[in-house]
Amino acid sequence: MPTEAKSYLRPEVLARIGDLELRARHVVEGFVSGMHRSPYHGFSVEFAQHKEYVAGDDIRHLDWRVFGRTDRFYIKQFEEETNLRTHILLDCSSSMRYPEQDLSEGRMTKFEYAATLAASLGYLLTNQQDAIGLILFDEGVRSELPPLSNQAHLKSMIAQIDQVRLERPTDSTALFTQLAGKLHRRSLVVVVSDLLADPKDVIPGLERIRFANHEVVVMHVLDHDEREFPFQDNTLFEGLEAPDLQLLVDPQSLRSSYLEAMNGFISRLRNACTNSRIDYVGLSTKDPLDVALRSYLAARMHMIKSRS
Repeated sequence: MPTEAKSYLRPEVLARIGDLELRARHVVEGFVSGMHRSPYHGFSVEFAQHKEYVAGDDIRHLDWRVFGRTDRFYIKQFEEETNLRTHILLDCSSSMRYPEQDLSEGRMTKFEYAATLAASLGYLLTNQQDAIGLILFDEGVRSELPPLSNQAHLKSMIAQIDQVRLERPTDSTALFTQLAGKLHRRSLVVVVSDLLADPKDVIPGLERIRFANHEVVVMHVLDHDEREFPFQDNTLFEGLEAPDLQLLVDPQSLRSSYLEAMNGFISRLRNACTNSRIDYVGLSTKDPLDVALRSYLAARMHMIKSRS
């Protein structure tokens, strides 16, 4: 396995998520069947053949050109598209570098965790012959691969991830709106990001993608430190997206108000996603990746069953 693939397709993770392929297939089938029950018939299906009209057939599929030639009514039949198209939107902004220091054995930065998650999803979907695409973003789109389904494409995707440099800030206000215009064919869109911005700036762009008839999943990756604020001694905090910003504080005096603000931020983001029918998955870098994937797929399977 190439070096860059080893970085993100971790054998210990893949060994534990191997049995997720069956679960993921159920998710895929649920998504596709739901897509074809939508009012947008013909958007994600391919024409197969004609059949003569009989009472009860859907007249929306009458082929008027054939009627003009034959003076008889024929229905266009479609063949359902069985493969899922997924776009992974992976945040490569500078805030994803955390933590830059004190990386104890097994601990990953937010980007390493998010990239491993993205690569693992790509691995699962590719093995199911589903098409996977990648968009790397910060304040703009840095790299883009269209959805394809083969091992060479998966390697290209991982190579793109491996070459990224986390140097720029995030600009969520316009970015997701811009990305919505790039996704022309109905797909599953998975956003993997820390989303460290005001929810009122993030949500309209995500809604724009959702309202374009894509399924949207937000995988909200935060470091354990950001979620728990475990600091004890006086600590100098530095802004990853604002390097000139430094603040020396007593963490214990701030912990309560920090956690209130952080939990409020997460709650607002989760509620806004739920209200817009966007899947929200909260993740900590302390969570084992296979557990995170299992939890999400189990929750999505439950949602699919409840809708049917």
